[in-house]
Amino acid sequence: MLPTARHRAPARRRLLLVSLATAAAVATAGSTTAATAAPTAASPAPVTAPVTAPATALPPLPVPKTVVLDGATIAATRARLAAGGSARLKSELAVLTASADAELTQGPWSVMDKKQTPPSGSKHDYLSEAPYWWPTEPVTDANPWGCPYVDKDGDVNPAVDGISDHLERGEMFTAVYNLALAWYYTGNAGYARRAELDVRTWFTDPATAMNPDLNYAQFIPCSSAVRGEGGIDFSQQFTDVIDATAILDAGAPGWTGADHTAMNSWYGRFLSWNRTSPDGRAEFAQPNNHGSFAAMEDAALALATGQQATARGLVQGVETRLLPGQLAADGSEPLEITRTRSWHYSNFNLTALTRLAQIGQKVGVDLWSCTTPAGGSLLGSIDYLVPAATGAAAWPYPELDFQAFAADDDIHAAAVAGDAGASAALAKLTPPPGGDLWALEPAPEQLDPVVTG
Repeated sequence: MLPTARHRAPARRRLLLVSLATAAAVATAGSTTAATAAPTAASPAPVTAPVTAPATALPPLPVPKTVVLDGATIAATRARLAAGGSARLKSELAVLTASADAELTQGPWSVMDKKQTPPSGSKHDYLSEAPYWWPTEPVTDANPWGCPYVDKDGDVNPAVDGISDHLERGEMFTAVYNLALAWYYTGNAGYARRAELDVRTWFTDPATAMNPDLNYAQFIPCSSAVRGEGGIDFSQQFTDVIDATAILDAGAPGWTGADHTAMNSWYGRFLSWNRTSPDGRAEFAQPNNHGSFAAMEDAALALATGQQATARGLVQGVETRLLPGQLAADGSEPLEITRTRSWHYSNFNLTALTRLAQIGQKVGVDLWSCTTPAGGSLLGSIDYLVPAATGAAAWPYPELDFQAFAADDDIHAAAVAGDAGASAALAKLTPPPGGDLWALEPAPEQLDPVVTG
C-alpha cells in the first residue's frame, strides 16, 4: 500500500526528497524571514527564498532543557557545526534544512480546518477516526456510515483521511521539530519564526487553538465505547513538539516568555486530561505499545512542566507495570509479534521505551539496566532486532511490508547506551530514505511510513 500523508508524517524528515537535499547542499547563503502578522489557519505567513546555509557565527545559547533529546549533546553538535563541522554533519544539515525550507511555506495548521464538528459541538476539539476499522454494510440514508464496523488489523481504511485533524497534526508536529532544530543549528531566524507561528496557531491562538484533550481521537463510527487507543495519535510523536519548544526557549528570536507560559499551561492541562479522563486512563493502562507511549508522553509532560517527582515515578512504574509482559527473555516482544505488522510494532514499542529511557536519565532512573524477573531487557529486545535489521537473518514473524530501516534509531539508541551488539551493527544498517539524521536528532523516531493504531 502506498503511504498517504498520514503514513508519511511519523516517518518525518527521514523520508525527504533527495533532490531537495542535493539542492540544499549546494545552495549559497541567504536570509529568510517569516511574517509575524496574526496567524490564520488558511493563510500561511509569506516567506522569502529558503535559507540552507548555517550562519557564519552562531551566538552563544544556554543548553536547551529538552525532555527526550539530550540538551548537552545537541549543544555540542551545534558547537561543532559552528566550528565547521564534519562532512557527515554538513550532509545531515543539508537534509534537515531542505525539509525546513519546504516547511516554511506549509501550514500553519489548525483543528479549525476540518469540515466535521465533533460531538461536543466545538471544532476546537481534536477529531480522528480509528484507522483499522471498516464498515460491514452498504452506506444508505438509513445507515450513513455502513455500520457495524469491524477491525482489520494493519489494513487502513482510507476514510480516515476525510478528517483533516489527524493529517495536519502529523504535518505540524514534523514541521515544528524540523524548523526548531534547523534554527538551532544554523541561527537563521526565519526557521524559528515559522515554528513559532505553527505552534501558536495549533496550541495557543484563541481563534485556532486545539483544546487540550483527545476525547474524540480515533473514534469508531456508530460506537460510544471509550477509545483510549486514540491517545496514540499524539503520544507517538508529541514529545518532538515538547523538545521543539524547549529549543525555542533557549533564545529563539520572536519567542517570548508569554509563549513559554502559554505552552506550559497547555502541557499541564493536557497532562491532567491524560491522567484523569476515562480515555486517558484507559490508554495508560494498555499493556502494549499504547501503554508504553502513554507513559512516555506523560513522563515528558511532567518533566517539561517541572514535575520531576511525577516524571520519575512514571518511568519507574514502567519497570514493573509494563516491561515484564512486553520483553521476553529471548528478546521478542510477545504483545507485538502477534500483529500483522509485527516488525513495525516491535520497533514502534521499542521507540517508546528507548525515549522513556532517555527521559529516565534526566530524572535518575536507569531503564537501560532494568532486567525483568524472567530475564527480559530493553537492550536484549533491541539486540533481537539486529539480525533482521542488518540482513543477517529473516524476521520470523508476520509482517505485511518489511522495512529493515525501521530499527535503525532503536539500534542507534542502544549503541549510545553502551550495547556492544548494537554498536557493531551500525555500519551494517540500511539507512532510511533521505539518510540517517541521528547525529542531529539523537532520539528514536518511527522511521517506517506506517499508520499506527
